[in-house]
Parts: sequence; structure tokens; C-alpha cells
Amino acid sequence: MNEKKYSIGIDYGTESGRAVLVDVTNGELIATHVTEYRDGVIDKQLPNSDIVLAPSFALQNPANYLTVLFTSVPEVIKQSGIDPADVIGLGIDFTACTILPTDEELRPLCLIDRLKDNPHSWVKLWKHHAAQNEANRINQLASLYGGDWLKRYGGKISSEWMLPKVWQILNEAPEIYDEAVYFLEAADWITAKLTGNIKRNSCAAGYKGIWHKQDGYLPPEFLNKLDSRLADIYETKLSGEVVPIGSKAGELRSEMAEFMGLSPGISVSVGIIDAHAGVPGVGVTDSEKMVMVMGTSSCHMLLSEKELLVEGMSGVVEDGIIPGLFAYEAGQAAVGDIFAWYINQSVPSYIEDEARNKGISIHELLEKKASRLKPGESGLIALDWQNGNRTPLVDADLSGLLIGLTLSTTPEEIYLALIESTAFGTRSIIETFRKQGVAIKELYACGGLPHRNKRLMQIYADVTNMEIKISNTTLTSSIGAAMYGAVAAGSINGGYDSIIDAARNMAQLKNEAYYPMQENVRIYEKLYQEYIRLHDYFGRGENNVMKCLKEIKESIR
Repeated sequence: MNEKKYSIGIDYGTESGRAVLVDVTNGELIATHVTEYRDGVIDKQLPNSDIVLAPSFALQNPANYLTVLFTSVPEVIKQSGIDPADVIGLGIDFTACTILPTDEELRPLCLIDRLKDNPHSWVKLWKHHAAQNEANRINQLASLYGGDWLKRYGGKISSEWMLPKVWQILNEAPEIYDEAVYFLEAADWITAKLTGNIKRNSCAAGYKGIWHKQDGYLPPEFLNKLDSRLADIYETKLSGEVVPIGSKAGELRSEMAEFMGLSPGISVSVGIIDAHAGVPGVGVTDSEKMVMVMGTSSCHMLLSEKELLVEGMSGVVEDGIIPGLFAYEAGQAAVGDIFAWYINQSVPSYIEDEARNKGISIHELLEKKASRLKPGESGLIALDWQNGNRTPLVDADLSGLLIGLTLSTTPEEIYLALIESTAFGTRSIIETFRKQGVAIKELYACGGLPHRNKRLMQIYADVTNMEIKISNTTLTSSIGAAMYGAVAAGSINGGYDSIIDAARNMAQLKNEAYYPMQENVRIYEKLYQEYIRLHDYFGRGENNVMKCLKEIKESIR
């Protein structure tokens, strides 16, 4: 009789969804499969439609999410050859705040023919920034009447969050707002589809939905001042039990089990934000350790025994990741996306030809060329704001900057400066926490970037002057999700009774780490001080040229 038990983690990212099958005993990755979203990020016009989207829209098709379940899950079972009856748990992690309006039967409104041509009926992806006006108005009112809740989010909430996005729908498409019975985080929608139960996960509710373990949601008095139409939003369209991370959302329904090639009745964990799942995924379950989840954007997760108020943090949530600890979130709105933008939009053809002739990617070629450059040799410095600044400024209207260009500047010098800018952005986040009394003594990194670009990670170690430990896999969030699935199953079914126990047995780190090189640290200290001068000059109101340019651009459109 086979005594091995397995858990499945499903990681929903920006461009694709991934399923992993993991051995519950030791965290061994048995099989993995990726399904690309057919419609990708919808930011120009609606699929199969002439409807052109307004600036800063970023939408998705929820049908693509179901395709992940029906394609990747059967595939990992097929690859592994295991008996589906040996799968005991299923966990979901998802980009956030990614939301969608549904009807009473949990049918997304964009999949209803009479509503599909309205952009507001579609999923609003995390990087949908068109609700900035609503976020600004919430912040302005909260600074006058909001009490202490705004301070728990660094003094500002983001346009990426639940309430601004829902309010934008109400303002711009009231007919869609009226049709919606629920506005759900995509993670909660998926778990509801799997189990038939609507459970709002405390991670997304706490970080993106302005929910607090002791205080609950925003009071109706504040909402009424904001917009009387929103006064009962948390009792109606945002209603539903908020459930702690690691809890069981329910059991896999027979209908879904058949499509996925699994046995009905498998325990399904409540959802969690993708970056947050990476924390136990690298084995971090105690305080004063920061985990950098590095991909298209970066999230910086930090565990602490204290609840303090930190400028620009995306939130601090009690039990937000690990029971008994406060979990802080900060982040950069673009990292890998910045490098991809440069590769896709600005690299000259001779670089493309050289990469093709050598049989390597353009990223690999530029990394090799950049590795020959010493810190400071390029004469360039950049601000990493091509998608705005998340921490500490919380301002989506800021934009990127590159200074020091000459007629002899090379592509690899620009590539290096962009990498350095993201490292400086991370250091600014670390220093912001430390200034507010939140200790950071260890750094961990996971996600795709730490495995693909060694020069990048060495620069991060040099800029922060800290050792950086690396996850043993690029699938850390997926494995973290599988851990929560094992916890939902419980030890009685072969899983675990706490995420701490699961992480202790299932997480794996690389044997190698990145250590700061002191000759580089000294040069990067000088460059970082220049970065901070530019950061404050353009980001704190002394020079609003970035916002002026954006206003002119939007007025012309």
C-alpha cells in the first residue's frame, strides 16, 4: 500500500497559472505544469471586441483561470503517475488585489453576453491603476475622519486595492455595480468554485480589503461620508466570512473533481496572496526576516512580533501569514517588468542578432555584458518607477527616470542601471522599516529572478550590504500554497496541523547564498545617496514633472 501523500498548490500569476504536485513528507516537487492565460493582460481592448480600454486599465478573463484548473491539474497527475486518491489537499495563491464582479451563482459578469462589452464587468488585475482618483479621495477623507486605520497601511491606500476598484465601477458603470451580487478576490472566487463556499481569506481581506482582526472592516459612518451608496457595501456585495489563513475553505465538489482528475472531498485551503505564500515556502516562520518575492513586480514580506506604523507599507496584518506574528507587506510595482520593457521596446537590433547567433536570450546576453562592468562604471542612475512607486510613496502617477546618458552609452550599461535601480528601491524599503523600529536581520529571495540572474542578486547583496539566502526552487509560492493545502487536510489525513510544521518539513533553500562584496558596497553607498536625492525630489512633491507629463498625455487622448 502506498503511504505517500501529496498536496497540490496552484499559483495564479500575472501571465499564467501553475500547478505543482508536492510530496507532503519532505516538500519534494513531483510534477509541475504551466498554463498561459489565453487572453493575457487585457490593457488595450476587450477580447473579440472593438471596445478600446481607457488608460491604466489592466483586465483579465476569468475563464482563463478555470482553464488552469482543467489543464494543469490533470497534467501533474498524469506526469507523476500517482493515484489521485493520494492527494489530500489543495491550496490556491493569487495575485492581489485582483477582483471580479459576479452574480448570485458566482458567474463572472463578463461571461454574460449582455454585459461582456462593458470593461467594468471584467476582472480587474492587481496592476489596474485606473482607480487612482478614487484612492486619492479615500486617502483624503481618511486623513480627516479615518481614525487610526489608515496608519496601518503606511498613510495611504493604493489604487490597486478592493475599495477603490469597486468604487470606480460604481462611479463609471453603475449598471455593472447594480448587477453584481458579489465583488470577490479572484483567489476567493476560485476556492468558491472548487468548494461551493464563499470564504474571504484574511490575507487579502487584511492587506487589500481594509479589514482588521480586532476592528473589522471600515465603519458605515466613514463609508457614508465617502459615498452614501457604499454605506452597506461590507454587508452586501463584500459580505462573507473572513477566514484565517491555513483554514479549510471546504471540500472539492464532485463536478470540479471530475474536470480536474481528482477525487471529490479533497480538503481545499482558503486562498492566500501569491507573495505571502512564498514566506513559508522558503521556510520563514519567525520574526525579523524579510522575504523578497521577485518577479514581474516584487513584494517584500516581513514577520515581526510588533505592530508598528511604517510609511508606505501595504499593510500590517496580525496572523496575516504565520499565526502569532504580525506580517508586514511592502513592495515595488515593477521589477522584472522593467527589464522586460527594456528588452521589448528599446534594445537595438544588433543586440537581438548577437543573442540569436549565440543561441541565448537577450536577457542572458545583457547579463553577461553587464557582468563585465564595475559598479558606477556606466555613469547612469535610474528611478524604478515605470509602474509607479508602491513603497514608501504609494503613488501610481510617478514614472521612470534615467540620468547620465551620453552618445557612448551602451545597452548593457542601461540594463545594469535598471537592475541597480530596483536594488536601490529595495534598500529604500528596508531603511524605511528600520527607521520605524522594525528590525530586519535576514534577507531571503524567491521567485523567478533570483534563479535567472546571478548579477542581479549580487547587486542586491551589495546595495543592501546583507547576505541573501535563496529558495531552492522558482516555484516557492506554489509550494507555499501546497503547504497550506496540507494544513487544511490536517495531520489526521496525512498533512499538518500548523503552517509552522509544514514549513519545517517541506521548505528547501539553496546551499549557496549571496554575500556583499565590500569594494562594491562602498561605491553603491554613494550611488544610493544620489538615488535617494532623486527619489525625494521627484517623489515627494518638490518637482511634479512626472505627474504633469501624465496629465498632458491623458488630456490629449
